[in-house]
Order: sequence, then C-alpha cells, then structure tokens
Amino acid sequence: MIRAVDIRDENMARAVFELQRRSYAVEAEIIGSRELPPLHETLEDLRSSGEDFHGCFIEGTLAGAISTKKSGDILDIHRLFVGLEYFRRGIASSMLRHVEGAEEWEKITVSTGAENAPAKGLYLSRGFVEVGEDEVVPGLFVARFEKEGRRRV
Repeated sequence: MIRAVDIRDENMARAVFELQRRSYAVEAEIIGSRELPPLHETLEDLRSSGEDFHGCFIEGTLAGAISTKKSGDILDIHRLFVGLEYFRRGIASSMLRHVEGAEEWEKITVSTGAENAPAKGLYLSRGFVEVGEDEVVPGLFVARFEKEGRRRV
C-alpha cells in the first residue's frame, strides 16, 4: 500500500531516514561515490526538506519512499528509494505510478547517479527521457530525466 506520510512525525521521519541511508548506501556502491547528498543529510535536514513524501508499506513495514516538490506545472521527484530486502518487486515503479497519478503536471523531472544503471533503466521504462548530465560535486555525475506532455484529467 502506498500512502502519504507525515515527515514531521518523528517516528515516521526516523523510519524514512534510516531506510534512506541504507538504500542510498547501495547506490553509492553502484556508482562508486559516497558523495550522494542523502548520505550526508541529518534527520532534521530530512524533516525540514519541504518535500511531500509517500511511503510504500508491506505488512506495516516501510519498504520504500518517494518525495516530490511541485513548482507550477513541474513535478520534481527529489528522492526515490527502496529497502534492499524489497528490491526487484516493482515497488519503485508502483511509487512512480502513484505520484504520477496523484498530481496534475505538465512535466516530471528526476535525477540519479549517472552510473546507476538500474535506476536509469527504471526511469526509461516509465517513459522518461534522459536530457543531460551534471557534475554535482567533483567526480559525481547525475543524469537528468524528464517526462513531458502527460497531465492527469
């Protein structure tokens, strides 16, 4: 079940924070860099991010989370992560579908480590197009993706 979560709630924030740390540690291994911003974030940084969070729960346990921010008609996915024990079960795709259907939007943007082939494959399979690459810190490149022209009616 995917539902909105209140990141201001301390227990929920801790659950999201801990899952995020474990999940992004896996991405750090994949891309060969521990410079991923979520790995250096504090619990308070997460709680004050201003992002809207949704969590995927399996038997009451947080299995994954996605966060977004909306600016005008652009929906930006800030983070998407799944617990290692839940990898390859379609959770990330389900969370993407959920946020795509929950808001009206003209364009969705997201980025991931340029060397993160599984994440890049996920976004491409969901209709995103890779639009560029940026070096966010020395040696760490992220690939940017966009999905345009779809709006919920």
